[in-house]
Amino acid sequence: MDITAIVLTKNEEANLAQCLEGLTFCDEIIVVDDFSTDRSLQIAKNFRVKVYQRKLDDDFAAQRNFALRHARSNWVLFVDADERVSPALREEIVKKTKEVQESTSGFYLKRIDILWGKTLNHGETGNAKFVRLALRQAQSKWERAVHEVWQVKGRLATLKNPLFHYPHQSLREFLDDINYFSTLHAKANLEEGKRSNLIKIIFWPKLKFIQNYFLKLGFLDGTRGFVVALLMSLHSFLSWGKLWKMTTK
Repeated sequence: MDITAIVLTKNEEANLAQCLEGLTFCDEIIVVDDFSTDRSLQIAKNFRVKVYQRKLDDDFAAQRNFALRHARSNWVLFVDADERVSPALREEIVKKTKEVQESTSGFYLKRIDILWGKTLNHGETGNAKFVRLALRQAQSKWERAVHEVWQVKGRLATLKNPLFHYPHQSLREFLDDINYFSTLHAKANLEEGKRSNLIKIIFWPKLKFIQNYFLKLGFLDGTRGFVVALLMSLHSFLSWGKLWKMTTK
């Protein structure tokens, strides 16, 4: 086997079919499901995939490491259910994994966010890239429960073609995600020994907005750029506020 694709799911019936359709070029597809209550499992079974059910327990790194241990191919590709591998990226992945030099252990994938039908080119997500493709035999491990990072030893290159991301396809979903992930972020900060204070609660969200909307040119993305900058500022406020509450009795 050459490539194993891994997808984590939790009630992803709106996204999963399109995601898996873009991964059919892979030799193996693994879906790790956090006991979905919608049609996610039925949809997954329509594809040639291996399904494992495992409780997430608010730890995305542990879930990804579990999946990584079950991969059997030389290369492992992580894709979220709301992400899409385009034909151009697919061809590049196949080509690079066959031609790659021995010194290269993995690849960064650029990611483009498409929010409510429009591409975001600026702000916090404008130039995002993540390690998502790596050799299974490389000494690697996912770290941090949320906003997790794949630590891969060795040389890393960057693929040219982007991964398309369709997050928060309604304002309600966006707000629900902000509330959920800010709680996980606060818990992760607590475990890392970080502490909150009035300055972080009041001023850091404001600085976050200024950074994303002005310094990173989020205003060029119009109304969507403003909404993203505002809600990421809210995420900062909630994260530090929840951390303060966790450490104050």
